[in-house]
Amino acid sequence: MTALATVQEIIDRYTDVRERIEAAAQHDQRVEVVAVTKTFPTELARRAVEAGLTNLGENYAQDLAAKAADLASISPEAASKVNWHFIGGLQRNKVKMLGDTVAVWQTVDRLSLVNELAKRVPGATIFIQVNTTEEDQKSGCHPSEAAGLVDGASAVGLDVRGLMTIGPTDGSSPVAAFEHLRRLADDLGLDELSMGMSGDYETAVRCGATTVRIGSALFGRRR
Repeated sequence: MTALATVQEIIDRYTDVRERIEAAAQHDQRVEVVAVTKTFPTELARRAVEAGLTNLGENYAQDLAAKAADLASISPEAASKVNWHFIGGLQRNKVKMLGDTVAVWQTVDRLSLVNELAKRVPGATIFIQVNTTEEDQKSGCHPSEAAGLVDGASAVGLDVRGLMTIGPTDGSSPVAAFEHLRRLADDLGLDELSMGMSGDYETAVRCGATTVRIGSALFGRRR
């Protein structure tokens, strides 16, 4: 089994990621890194916090809840610093479970989920996930539905930070998908764009990303 990245290795990799981001960014572009700890044990999350990474992302509700609880048990200090981002497909019945833990909900893609969040987590900070590649297997609303979801979320008091998307899964260039999201955000008066992962974050930054979701480039091969 591959050894967990050490704190120093994470620091070194994060330094490299930040240098690449800065090289790709416009002079006034601020880019936040969400460190994706999916499939890694709680100890890796603790090391990430020690390395200075406090925005952590998880894809599965049960994993996020368990990891947050475990981290609070083994290192209350580290746990107190974490802003958990939920970045996977979200079922309505999982919102209550995560309501006291998640700081940012990045994958809100339908009105029923908007209403559930408004009920369980009033004022929640969210991104509207948009399927800019229009791939059938992907989560995310159709681009034509984004404006309605933004309006609906704002109307019930949610804090709509911006839009989120995932690049194409077939290995093709993500530029069109990322530029589409940027145009949508501009049209809707939103400043924040969550797009780009380990394989395409530099392209995402060049296309205007303000949040990138990085896993393997920080932590190595997934377990």
